[in-house]
Amino acid sequence: MPISPGGMSVFFRSIEWSHSFCRSRLFSSQPSKSSWFWNRRALLLLAAGSGGLMVLADAALSQELNPAEGSDKDLNKKKVLVLGTGWAGTSFLKNLDCSKYNVQVVSPRNYFAFTPLLPSVTCGTVEARSISEPIRKIVKRKEEDVSFWEAECSEIDSKQKKIFCCSNIDNSKDKENFALDYDYLIIAVGAKSNTFNTPGVDKYCHFLKEVEDAQRIRGSIVDCFERGSLPHLSNEERERILHFVVVGGGPTGIEFAAELHDFIHDDLLKLYPSLKEFVKITVVQSGDHILNMFDQRISDFAENKFQRDGIEIKTGCRVVEVTDKYINMKEKQSGATLSISYGMIVWSTGIGTRPVISQFMKQIGQTDRRVLATDEWLRVKGCDDVYALGDCATIEQRKIMEDISYIFKIADKDNSGTLTVKEFKDVIEDIRMRYPQIDLYLEREHMKNAAKLLEGTAENAHGQTIQLNIEQFKTAISRVDSQMKALPATAQVAAQQGTYLARCFNRMDISAAEPEGPLRFTGTGRHRFRPFLYKHLGQFAPLGGEQTAAQLPGDWVSIGHSSQWLWYSVYASKQVSWRTRVLVVFDWTKRVIFGRDSSGM
Repeated sequence: MPISPGGMSVFFRSIEWSHSFCRSRLFSSQPSKSSWFWNRRALLLLAAGSGGLMVLADAALSQELNPAEGSDKDLNKKKVLVLGTGWAGTSFLKNLDCSKYNVQVVSPRNYFAFTPLLPSVTCGTVEARSISEPIRKIVKRKEEDVSFWEAECSEIDSKQKKIFCCSNIDNSKDKENFALDYDYLIIAVGAKSNTFNTPGVDKYCHFLKEVEDAQRIRGSIVDCFERGSLPHLSNEERERILHFVVVGGGPTGIEFAAELHDFIHDDLLKLYPSLKEFVKITVVQSGDHILNMFDQRISDFAENKFQRDGIEIKTGCRVVEVTDKYINMKEKQSGATLSISYGMIVWSTGIGTRPVISQFMKQIGQTDRRVLATDEWLRVKGCDDVYALGDCATIEQRKIMEDISYIFKIADKDNSGTLTVKEFKDVIEDIRMRYPQIDLYLEREHMKNAAKLLEGTAENAHGQTIQLNIEQFKTAISRVDSQMKALPATAQVAAQQGTYLARCFNRMDISAAEPEGPLRFTGTGRHRFRPFLYKHLGQFAPLGGEQTAAQLPGDWVSIGHSSQWLWYSVYASKQVSWRTRVLVVFDWTKRVIFGRDSSGM
């Protein structure tokens, strides 16, 4: 219905009135629930009296009525850019106080995956969606807005503080490229499977790093049984098709071999009984034992159990080539070559560097390394505002012998040129905090306190240490650095690093005035933060047949069904949400009642 000029004048005056009314009610003081009620009621009345055109005015006012919606982020806040949504990146995001920063996340996948359960996904024990949580749902739980883009980072420019990305959504031939700048960059992109440049591995082998890898393996297992059941095949061809080879005797490879054995004997052979005599599983390990990072008791038990289950283990063999039907190996001791046929290969031999990390390492002069080198605060060496954590980085722990002269000078408070036990005790806590290899050495040598490091170096007639000069002090401490070793590339390490770095960022604004770190032995004052210290909580190795090996701190080893229940409880509790906890427990229960799904979907 047309509106007269007078009506238009009244209409726009009403809009102006409502605009000023809402601004006065909303911005003169903190709006209450009653003010919101009357504001919205006034807008509805005006909309009804103006033929619905008031909707436009309401939309125009929405930016001022709801300044948090659609408004630009606070430009005064530092930009924190996180690359990756794996264990390290997700742990950092979950523990970061996002109200202090403008947080942006870039990752080629829009979910977090509980990777320790990937071997279970390969055989249908657990569904892929049960161990995956959308990253947008995780960051949505934060009170502050966090931006996320599903894209692959192709280049890092630390000088310009920019990253260059390519959209990971393959919906067109021309992928969209964009750049983002940052104040702080958190690199947590993980690593790829290491093929050691072995010919044929990339073309013919399956890997087990991502959820998609596990789903492909699951389909391939069922396909092998379907092909093996075809009527025109010879027995030799069936033996080849149903020969499953696992390259790598680490935790992932061994757990997959155990899951595969249970899947075949508990479920598949009930559907394909005629193929039982042709099925074979082989584990190829370059070392002398499988699970060589575990206690020797666990390694021996695993080898004996696999032998009883009919899983063949070939130790001391290095794969030199993979073809479409054969895998060629070389025995380390004899040097002889060995060739075996296969139907499916899973390659699980360690981790390699992603291309974007290799490019970044060349840029900052770390070309002689496999992964990024960081200091004890997870800061990339040579880049003040770039941090790296998880599988893509390693901590380059400073040796205590590099600073031994500075330590001696600070500890010798009276400048006597000698160091007493009391003077050493006064700085021992700072030394232990700055150089964690001391505690590792004390643990190995079964020493109860660090003062015992000085015993036997300078003694009086009663066998008690009195004082040491600089050379005697060097002799007493010289053995400590032998305990330095790189942290393992595990989810446990990455998660702890993410939590630690988030805590540092949460205290960034107050730690400058209140440092909590150890003394600066090569400078003055104290470090802002404590160095990262990894706390090992134990590790599991599921061996199939509802039996698991557990190695916990304190040299405590447990093997059997009781450890399996401990594994269930720990892995369920470590899920990132109650949704995934419920789904994982439901999948385990469903498997006991109905068995594993063998449809290959």
